[in-house]
Amino acid sequence: MPEVIFPGPEGRLDGRYQRGPGDNPPIAIILHPHPRFGGSMNNKVVFQAYETFVKRGFSVLRFNFRGVGRSQGEFDEGIGELSDAASALDWLQQENPNARQCWVTGFSFGAWIGMQLLMRRPEISGFISIAPPANLYDFTFLAPCPSSGLFISGTEDKVVPPADAAALAERLTAQKDITIDHVLVDGANHFFEANITDVRKEMDTYLDRRMPEIDAAGGK
Repeated sequence: MPEVIFPGPEGRLDGRYQRGPGDNPPIAIILHPHPRFGGSMNNKVVFQAYETFVKRGFSVLRFNFRGVGRSQGEFDEGIGELSDAASALDWLQQENPNARQCWVTGFSFGAWIGMQLLMRRPEISGFISIAPPANLYDFTFLAPCPSSGLFISGTEDKVVPPADAAALAERLTAQKDITIDHVLVDGANHFFEANITDVRKEMDTYLDRRMPEIDAAGGK
């Protein structure tokens, strides 16, 4: 997985990128959890999400938000991190100008950033939010949510109780033509330490269903 450095709003951003095969592979970016609590692109959930898309032939980018690892800048309470994610998607699209699908996946804090990015980038085909922090951040910006997607929660998550994620999924699904699938990983806590395989299984099951639907609909 090649190391890449690309420009961000506050300087360079450090990432890992794998180009997919063929002329126009789909693309995906993976967003890591909260920098103030040790979140980085090397988080195990982030890495496994990255590998899931790589094995499906995507061009995939994971990167460190500003102030993490070798990425320049300082933590910006989510505002600057959203700008970082937009810059990452810009770079990924420049590398893959003919991508037929575009996905964003985020874990915890990264899920919150990813769903904000979803609102700003109509080219995003679908999303996967792992442990979306519905009890910690305001998600009212999803009005309406522009794309269907997947929530993955652990039944034993004490940081983001699955009932809060379920309530958000239900509210978004009530919007016209939007379906948010919400799956529970039995026995998993917020960090999914012993349940990474289950997370990948749920991602694969969802992508198996959604990717042909999106291709049939012309990429959206």
